[in-house]
Amino acid sequence: MCSSYGKKILLVTGQSVLQRSGRLEQLFDEFRRLGMHCTHLAVDREPSPELIDRSVGEYRELGIDVVASVGGGSVLDAGKAVSAMLRHQHSVERFIEGQTGFMVHDGRKVPFIAVPTTSGTGSEVTNNAVISRVGPGGYKRSLRHPAFVPDIALLDPELMVSVSPELTAASGMDACTQLLEAALSPLASPYTDAVAFSGLERFSRSFIAACGDGASDLSVRADIAYGALMSGIALVNAGLGIVHGFASSVGGLFDIPHGTLCATLLAEATRENIRQLELTSDAAAQPALWKFAKAGELLSGRPSATVHDGCRQLIDTLFEWQESLRFPRLGAYGIRAEHLDAIVAITRSKTNPVPLDPASLKYILTSRL
Repeated sequence: MCSSYGKKILLVTGQSVLQRSGRLEQLFDEFRRLGMHCTHLAVDREPSPELIDRSVGEYRELGIDVVASVGGGSVLDAGKAVSAMLRHQHSVERFIEGQTGFMVHDGRKVPFIAVPTTSGTGSEVTNNAVISRVGPGGYKRSLRHPAFVPDIALLDPELMVSVSPELTAASGMDACTQLLEAALSPLASPYTDAVAFSGLERFSRSFIAACGDGASDLSVRADIAYGALMSGIALVNAGLGIVHGFASSVGGLFDIPHGTLCATLLAEATRENIRQLELTSDAAAQPALWKFAKAGELLSGRPSATVHDGCRQLIDTLFEWQESLRFPRLGAYGIRAEHLDAIVAITRSKTNPVPLDPASLKYILTSRL
């Protein structure tokens, strides 16, 4: 697969799982057997512009033929961004959405192969790489172009069985959030609805098992991998909601893992979205409430007599997961009440199912301090 692109490969991985399993050395041996020269980049956190620029500067003159990422969402995003920048001289920041002096990328890249080892971001099928600079004035935004969709995406549930329960839960909740938010987006279509609800159906039947006794069951891991894959397809075509709006604002200011942020905010954000929809007399709110109710049936595994009941089932299920899986609160990452107004001021979500005013946004955050 890799050798079809040439002899020089840049392999991007995390810093622990592949090494502990012995699979990294097996990969190196296979590349040597094929007569390929492998350069290795290890990534230990969400990619920063400095990491991308430093890596591109180091590897640009090597004539890399293909970039392959084997790891979680951050590893995939890092490899995707490096592949996109190896044929350019500018800093990656010049191409990041919303940055000063933003330039549109022309799509030239080195071929990119994505092999996820967690089930969360769906980066194996998306057209963007998320880049973060964390701290005062920080940001969490995307490098994006249709050409950045990986040339090959390889999903193997066996690579996911060693993922810890905590990471399984956090990354799984990212996928769940993306599926739910894409389904509820004003830009949703029959196609994205079919994708999102198909993903929710498979996700719902195996998520709790994947976080516990079923962690080593390949069929369970396959269900969660399928859900994450569908979430990537859905978000590219429909957009995301307020939880991912917070992921951009909070994630740029505080060093909190993306999946953890989704996990800790989804229940409260869903409850507030439903509450606001139920307060409106606009008939346009009814399809959104129906979708929330359908998701409630899928995630709870129980039919509902009314739309209202289905919405309650969804809220109850998400809160049950929040408590049983012990998702960390925002305060564990240094977020305090005095930070909330600044966070709310920069939080945006054009594709949330209902507009949320600053009071609603602050309420969601306050509930999870």
